[in-house]
Amino acid sequence: MHARLHARLKLAGLEEHPLRERLNSEFHAHLPIPLSSPLIVSHLAFKHEGLTEQDERDNLARLCQSCVCQSVESSDTHLVLDAGSFRLRWELHTEFSSYTFSRPLVVGEPFNPDSTALEAVVPSFLAAIPGQLIVATHVELRSMAEMSPEAVIAGFPPSGRQMVAVQVGAGAAWVFTDFMFDNGFSHFLVLDASMTQRQAGRAVLRLLEIETYRMMALLGLPVAKEVGRWLGGAEQELADLMDQIGQARSPEDERAVLASLAKLAAEVEHSVARTTFRFGAARAYHRLVMQRIEDLRELRIPGFPTLNEFMQRRLLPAMDTCAAMARRQDDLSGRVARNSQLLRTRVDIEIEKQNHELLAQMNNRAKLQLRLQETVEGLSVVAITYYGSQLVHYLVKGGQHLLPGWSPEIVTAASIPLIALLALFGIKRMRKSLSEDAATQ
Repeated sequence: MHARLHARLKLAGLEEHPLRERLNSEFHAHLPIPLSSPLIVSHLAFKHEGLTEQDERDNLARLCQSCVCQSVESSDTHLVLDAGSFRLRWELHTEFSSYTFSRPLVVGEPFNPDSTALEAVVPSFLAAIPGQLIVATHVELRSMAEMSPEAVIAGFPPSGRQMVAVQVGAGAAWVFTDFMFDNGFSHFLVLDASMTQRQAGRAVLRLLEIETYRMMALLGLPVAKEVGRWLGGAEQELADLMDQIGQARSPEDERAVLASLAKLAAEVEHSVARTTFRFGAARAYHRLVMQRIEDLRELRIPGFPTLNEFMQRRLLPAMDTCAAMARRQDDLSGRVARNSQLLRTRVDIEIEKQNHELLAQMNNRAKLQLRLQETVEGLSVVAITYYGSQLVHYLVKGGQHLLPGWSPEIVTAASIPLIALLALFGIKRMRKSLSEDAATQ
């Protein structure tokens, strides 16, 4: 059917999206593998930073060189290998890679808490897995015909560890765990009452995801504690800066406080940028944990907490701490921004006041210059009139032989008002022309 579909697409001349096959493979990559009891599963998750998919695939290739491997499923971020004595499921996630090893047990084989699915794996392969180990857990799947829930409960220590015991799948199986580490591994015991192989595969996968996402969610707690210690000092610094704003008596004081606020704002934003992903990831992982628990359809066993109750008591407070620190960071960022804006407004008002005073001084200077200019213009008229009348006097005196009846003194005196009017008119006209030129520019 798949080949015929591609043939029709090519015949129809349709262009296929380059990611179509990859997306469809990813959609089917995380389906549970059918399991049957008795079986033991060992699950490892490694947090990777700066590693590539090729690093992991190279190590998987070395595993296949040391034993006969058959690829059962494969995609860009998912691989299932059957090595005969064990089966490996590898998945590449955003922050971590998981390696799930499973091997069958012999029916009737006695329960051994030290038994693992890693016994048949080449040690050099495990040592060469890139990244840092963050999750290590064992899940042992047994039939109720081999082991009864009552016998398991009777073997619990009377005090000390708090055990989780629930029925899942609406009573199709029993799950026992304490989430504690023994020899570096947490342990789950699953007793199969009436599960099909696919139900068993889903139940085991859900338990592995719960443990993996629980640990990944808890990565946010140390960050939250570190941020909490820093936030206390930053909030006190902000309070001290607010006191300094109230005590500021000069623009220099206000500018100094504003510079300190800008420095604090940069530190807060750096902390927000550094922790936003971790806190967001913690919320997402916590939601996944609670969703996987809901998928198990728990039934309470009297006297024991359910998985949901256990997470509410142990995991939820840690997640609330992360959420509280994220809110405190956002609140501090907002307060710093508001106070900075308030101080900037205060500084701007002071600057506007200074500018207003400066403009008033400039206006007074302009008025003074105008009066001086008018005085100079009056003196100019007098000077022009004086020199003009002298020219007239010399002209009349020099032309007496042409106009013998004209007295130079009388002509000069008569010309003075005319010269003064012409000078005043010329100066006013020149001032008007300059004003029009300045208005057009």
